[in-house]
Amino acid sequence: MAKVSVIIPNYNHGCYLKQRIDSVLQQTYQDFEIIIMDDCSPDNSRDVIAEYKNHPLVANVLLNETNSGSTFKQWQKGINAAKGDYIWIAESDDWCEPTLLQTLMDGLLADKSVGLAFCQSYYYYEPNRIKEITYYPHYAKIENGERFLQQHMLEGNSVVNASMAVWKKDLYSKVDSEYTKFKFCGDWLFWISILQQSNVFVSGRALNYFRNHDKDVSSKFYHTGNNFIENIDLYKILLQRSIIDKSQFEMLIKKQYINFLRVKDSIVKSNLSTINKAFSNHSNLSNSIKAFYNIKKRLYIFKELVLARPAH
Repeated sequence: MAKVSVIIPNYNHGCYLKQRIDSVLQQTYQDFEIIIMDDCSPDNSRDVIAEYKNHPLVANVLLNETNSGSTFKQWQKGINAAKGDYIWIAESDDWCEPTLLQTLMDGLLADKSVGLAFCQSYYYYEPNRIKEITYYPHYAKIENGERFLQQHMLEGNSVVNASMAVWKKDLYSKVDSEYTKFKFCGDWLFWISILQQSNVFVSGRALNYFRNHDKDVSSKFYHTGNNFIENIDLYKILLQRSIIDKSQFEMLIKKQYINFLRVKDSIVKSNLSTINKAFSNHSNLSNSIKAFYNIKKRLYIFKELVLARPAH
């Protein structure tokens, strides 16, 4: 039986799918099976998949006859079909260096306490531009899961892309299916659930390419601002599960609202009232934000006065 199950969930990424599958097949670590999935794509995805269905490393091809409407329901379906001890969800529009799987498996197998391993990612923008690289200050390190969660997984999701991570399958039995109800934040909640159970190996090496394009889910959520609505829902779940306390919850909501104010001019105007309503349950929010901006304004004035002071 293969050590790793590589799940490739696809929807409408036919133009990227060959590069994705080839980058998996070219891994230096070869003890894996591949499960290719398609969520009823209207493009040429199934023609591309057909080219690989008889490859010896392709264990299963799962084709939906109707669209599930959820990336994370596809994750669930793929995980349930997986036979390996470890899972790598290799998103269909990404690709990676040949050493990604070997690097992450070395980290997972080095210490039994490690249940999640991830590397760094390049943000690749069409047609041919790398705009950002995620950063970790160590070449490689094992971190305590709960501590990493509190320090690096509350204000944002440090595992920005599923393709950069490999994790231990037996932890999945304790992952609540709540993550499948999200359209955008499901992976964030998923990683938090894994980190509650295990330590994490983090590689500082950038081995994954996270593709940003007009068909990706993230771009649509940022454009509509629905990411803020889902972020609030996620924090409510974390509060209910006592992963954060009330004061952390209020602080995180305030930071989200500040972020919303910074980008609201770029969000679809018809959705602004819905987002404001999502924040409206927090009665002290507006005063807190007002105080925050007053402090920033006073600091700015003070800085200007210092700079304007004549030198002696």
